[in-house]
Amino acid sequence: MIDLAIALEDRPGALADLGEALGRFGVSVEGGGVFVVDGVGIAHFLVAESSVARGTLERAGIRVVAEREVLVLRLEQDVPGQLGAVARQMAEAGVNIEVQYSDHANQLILVVDDLEPGRAVADAWATRPRGVRQ
Repeated sequence: MIDLAIALEDRPGALADLGEALGRFGVSVEGGGVFVVDGVGIAHFLVAESSVARGTLERAGIRVVAEREVLVLRLEQDVPGQLGAVARQMAEAGVNIEVQYSDHANQLILVVDDLEPGRAVADAWATRPRGVRQ
């Protein structure tokens, strides 16, 4: 899965334009979100077919800022402290989490500044015993 960072205008219909463009070409959004800060919109969406999605958006005049591989983790929703624990492990490995959101399967999606050590933390997280916070 790939995270697309997309620049959006801060105006009514900008997200509709993005969604309609992707829909016309059968691109499914698997997770993500949109935020506006100080009048600047940025979207992060998880897609399987990044080249199709990127081409579709660019043809529609929507600027894709970045395309990056993600880490996918499963948190135990009934165990408090999971986000803090995995974020601390990333920090201790020297990995900065730049973007965090959930996908449609309730998995944690992370875009990090250093993929390989981030992947090592994610792999260790996936093999820990259930119910363990750290």
